[in-house]
Amino acid sequence: MSNSLIFDPLISWPLLWTLAAVAAVFVVFAAYKRLNGWWLRALAALVLVAALANISIQSEDRVPLSDIVIAVVDDTSSQSLSDRPDQTQVALDHIRSQIAERPNTELRVVRLEDGENDSGTALLTALSEALGQEPSGRVAGVVLITDGIAHDLGVAPPLPAPLHLLLTGQETDWDRRLIIRNAPSFAILGEQVSLTLRIEDQGKAPDASTTVPLSITIDGGQRLDFQVPIAQDIEIPLSLPHGGINVLQFETPLTQGELTNRNNSAVVQINGVRDRLRVLLVSGEPYAGERTWRNLLKSDSSVDLVHFTILRPPEKQDGVPVNEMSLIAFPTRELFMEKIDEFDLIVFDRYRRRGILPTSYIANIADYVLKGGAVLVAAGPEFGSAESIFRSPLGDILPGAPSARIFERGFVPEITELGAKHPVTEGLADLDFAPTEDGGMPTWGRWLRQIEVAAAQDAEVIMSGVDQSPLLLLDRVGEGRVALLASDQAWLWDRGFEGGGPQQELLRRLAHWMMKEPELEEEALWLEAIGETITVIRRTLRTEVPSVTVTGPDGAATEIELNQVTPGRFEARFEAPMMGLYTFEQGDKEAVIAIGPAAPKEFENTIATGDLLEPIVDAKRGGIFRIEDTLPDVRAVQSDRPAAGRGWIGITPREAYRATTVSIASLVPTWLLLLMAAGMLLGAWLREGRR
Repeated sequence: MSNSLIFDPLISWPLLWTLAAVAAVFVVFAAYKRLNGWWLRALAALVLVAALANISIQSEDRVPLSDIVIAVVDDTSSQSLSDRPDQTQVALDHIRSQIAERPNTELRVVRLEDGENDSGTALLTALSEALGQEPSGRVAGVVLITDGIAHDLGVAPPLPAPLHLLLTGQETDWDRRLIIRNAPSFAILGEQVSLTLRIEDQGKAPDASTTVPLSITIDGGQRLDFQVPIAQDIEIPLSLPHGGINVLQFETPLTQGELTNRNNSAVVQINGVRDRLRVLLVSGEPYAGERTWRNLLKSDSSVDLVHFTILRPPEKQDGVPVNEMSLIAFPTRELFMEKIDEFDLIVFDRYRRRGILPTSYIANIADYVLKGGAVLVAAGPEFGSAESIFRSPLGDILPGAPSARIFERGFVPEITELGAKHPVTEGLADLDFAPTEDGGMPTWGRWLRQIEVAAAQDAEVIMSGVDQSPLLLLDRVGEGRVALLASDQAWLWDRGFEGGGPQQELLRRLAHWMMKEPELEEEALWLEAIGETITVIRRTLRTEVPSVTVTGPDGAATEIELNQVTPGRFEARFEAPMMGLYTFEQGDKEAVIAIGPAAPKEFENTIATGDLLEPIVDAKRGGIFRIEDTLPDVRAVQSDRPAAGRGWIGITPREAYRATTVSIASLVPTWLLLLMAAGMLLGAWLREGRR
């Protein structure tokens, strides 16, 4: 039971003080006039003011509440290094035992995991949330068990009690870190770009050489090893090997004694962009579809097109020398001998041998393909004649040989079983062009001519025509690629004949496959990530594929099976258990991807330190203690006293309580006070009347 006096005035406090002041003036005036009853008047005024103030006795039945000590335990990834988990557990057990020995004191333990989206250690945010769940009047102290690395220092909450830091880690800890200072997001193929990186040591690093090994791989390919200096910005010149996404991995090996290798690697993804695609288009005699290839290639702003047409048919004998057929001399030698390597693709559209291109030029084109170039032949009737380009050095590399037979009848091009898997023709059958009136499946328009060819041994037939004969054939020769379209009727689709067909998409894919665009490779392994879900995509011409081996940032390997989703396309989903670099391998195919950064924020700074939290701890007169040195005792201290000393930390008892019952009674009944005031006024009047 607790009793206390309270005031519950019958009128407002300003009015009460005003009346008291008026009464005081009258009393002073009575004393000034030497009225012998002035003191009775003063007592009467005091009693009246007390009556209006309604002085009461408040009685409470109180239940004492325990003090609360909050312990925030850092369980983020950086706390898993070395012996920090053991240190954390020992410190927490010690705090538990110390609080358990104190009467009327409870411990609240808050566990902190890695922040979402690589936000790091939200230590003070966790503390704010813990304080928000407890009455501030009961919080007697806060203990942080952490390595001292917090990434939310700007949200430090107001603290009602002392704050202490128990620091994990060792005084002798050291770590090596690889940092990418800057890297371009894209680069022009064939042009050199620079990337800046830095390798630095943190903590008590041992004295060693001033250089360390550095390995660089592109798309998981051959590793390049270098020796680079420590603590210096290093400019690395790069030239991307292919278009599309190039994944560059930089890594320095784990050194004995350092805390972790999670920050020894970095991944940079640079999009390789072709500056210009150079295409040489050689057209034979004019025909209705001559402009099909020209319009297609000119519609792409990234293509530089060189096009010439041989206008004089062979039967025209006007005696004009070959070198005078143009208004200006056409630079055939410059194009086909000196600068042929500058072209990404050469297209022969219904070309026949007329002496314009000597055999030595055509032989040079064949060498150009063997060294990595690309040649596409769109064949017309001349392909089966004696003037066929096949009957030249180019015939040794073409994917099909003509039989001199020409089909002059309508047919609908079809995608072969192999073509349903090949990226050039994959999905073309799903494109709607000529819906039937009865609502049936859409069809393509017919072509009206096809040249019969026999496919070479290694050729890939991806489209067929009359009687399932090869229509579109592809092949890889040496380092280059060749293609043969055994018809000159693709333009009918472009004109919408009988509903047309996917002419533009087909020819675009074909040209880009020949120019080795990565997204059109028929044997490829690539990865797509949304959040922490990785989609593994394998494109292949085979019917089955083996499992994929996934190696995580911690070195653990996992096997995952791929399932066929469409012909030639296999997929699987993999949930990444942690942030970092993942490598996917299947035979000779390898792909890498980074979930979050290769070195998460938790591993940017791994050396335990109290410097970051020291200003916040000092503001509440708390203490910072290394767990490896000592585990402090817990004492009770007053709120205005230092809360830490040699081997001890302090908490402030709050003496909080909960009132179960409250009763209020007047100290003196109001009627009695009024009676007393009236008696005193009467006494003053009688006393002064006798004078």
